[in-house]
Amino acid sequence: MSVARHYVLAAGGTGGHLIPAFALAVELEARGHHVALITDQRGSRLPGKPQSLVTHVLPAGRIGKNPLEWPKGIEAILEGRRMALRLFDSFQPSCVIGFGGYPAFPALWAATGAKIPSVIHEQNAVLGRVNRFLAGRVNAIATAYSEVDRLNPKHQHKVHMIGNPVRAEVLALREQPFPAFSADGLLRVLVTGGSQGASVLSEVVPDGLAMLPPALRSRLQVTQQCRPEDIEAVRTRYSGHDIPAELGTYFENMAERLADAHLFIGRAGASTIAELTAVGRPAILVPLPIATDDHQAANTRDMAHAGGARMIRQDRFTAAELAKQIQAIAMNPDTLATAAHAAWNCGLPHAVRDLADLVESFGGTPLMDVIRVAKGAEASGQEAVA
Repeated sequence: MSVARHYVLAAGGTGGHLIPAFALAVELEARGHHVALITDQRGSRLPGKPQSLVTHVLPAGRIGKNPLEWPKGIEAILEGRRMALRLFDSFQPSCVIGFGGYPAFPALWAATGAKIPSVIHEQNAVLGRVNRFLAGRVNAIATAYSEVDRLNPKHQHKVHMIGNPVRAEVLALREQPFPAFSADGLLRVLVTGGSQGASVLSEVVPDGLAMLPPALRSRLQVTQQCRPEDIEAVRTRYSGHDIPAELGTYFENMAERLADAHLFIGRAGASTIAELTAVGRPAILVPLPIATDDHQAANTRDMAHAGGARMIRQDRFTAAELAKQIQAIAMNPDTLATAAHAAWNCGLPHAVRDLADLVESFGGTPLMDVIRVAKGAEASGQEAVA
């Protein structure tokens, strides 16, 4: 029979770190295990967290460029490590899994010091700073891309290409066909920019779409996520160009929007790339220029090389360049469908299953599992079943 084990997930407080952590938590709990999450205050409030996931908020100091702030950061890290060790002493995890971000560091540092097996998952095509520091100490490194920059070659033997887990409602779209698109049918365009940097999309995309040939422009149907301060200006631009557009600051049913879309325009975050390739949607990607280590540009490599996406650097992201790239990918229905298939081929739909399998491969011996079950049953006054 399968023996219930305990796992601790540690992740920074952003969606990029926590979405795959949530997906793994659901998968491990479905397999009968017990899971706890370590994060910061932001992460504890992030929408989408499974209700059953017990969350522990730990201090998460960072060592920045200002030496005057180092003592405070080091103190927070040390306190976070002490709190993690107390949690491990009571929870007795078989493995600790880190998803990057500063809040993950104290937990992983505590795990490696306590000789608890540990795994890190890197969502981007560049190994993040916390994961770089921990790479030599952990048992395994799960990656989402075939090529990961800033990964020391001496750690290559630990690498398992897993992919990036995506939301179940998005993954369910993978087996659905690409929306019908003909030479005279609607071209549905989905535009999102995330919480950072959407303003450049608000400024460029409406004017770029207006520069398309009339035969293509007249068939546009746009859905665009905007920052609150931009939305009225964007509405005015689309109205002036006579292009129908649905605008919002947040769309709860993003999976449905993605299902209907023929073309995506937006940033190149890891979760975005994972969802586009899971569903098979061609894209024009504009990497966030201030992303750490330029990781968003690196994220586009596999998809662009396969023909599923076109990447435009922000300093070259003009209305004219956007119109040019849209024409190249969308003027011919066959070209758009081919790009969609190329994007689909880049998808790794079994990422959460494979990550759970990797995690389960580390941990206590069968005898330790029996002892753990026996202790748990004794504490609850129940008979242990081996």
